[in-house]
Amino acid sequence: MRTTPLISLDFIVENGQGEILLGQRLNRPAQGYWFVPGGRVCKDETLEAAFARLTQAELGVRLPLAAGTFYGVWQHFYDDNFSGEDFSTHYIVLGFRLRVAESDLRLPDAQHGSYRWLTPEQLLASDNVHENSRAYFSPDAPAVGL
Repeated sequence: MRTTPLISLDFIVENGQGEILLGQRLNRPAQGYWFVPGGRVCKDETLEAAFARLTQAELGVRLPLAAGTFYGVWQHFYDDNFSGEDFSTHYIVLGFRLRVAESDLRLPDAQHGSYRWLTPEQLLASDNVHENSRAYFSPDAPAVGL
């Protein structure tokens, strides 16, 4: 991790009212900020397996990769890491959009202290939504096209 980027999946989860799910992060990096759910892909884990594992861990419901719509490759840079501040973190993020009924979610509290739903306009205007989550809704979104 000190010298290698991590691969992660971010879930841009939308409810029936067009609001986006955000969780307030308990851990580093981006601790205390509101962020879309997601997590790291493990070594030797397929994207299909990572998607199912992470949707279960982050949303409380196991979803197949086909449930998401690919939303591009993103780069996230942080000054700290999950264990402290002694080195930075670089993520290569695969974004996926999901439409999920709120009643289907069983939102866990291991990674996020609380959750809220915001419209894209509200989250773009919020200073405590992390810039990497706001970027998904920015008109000049910095996704890397494939």
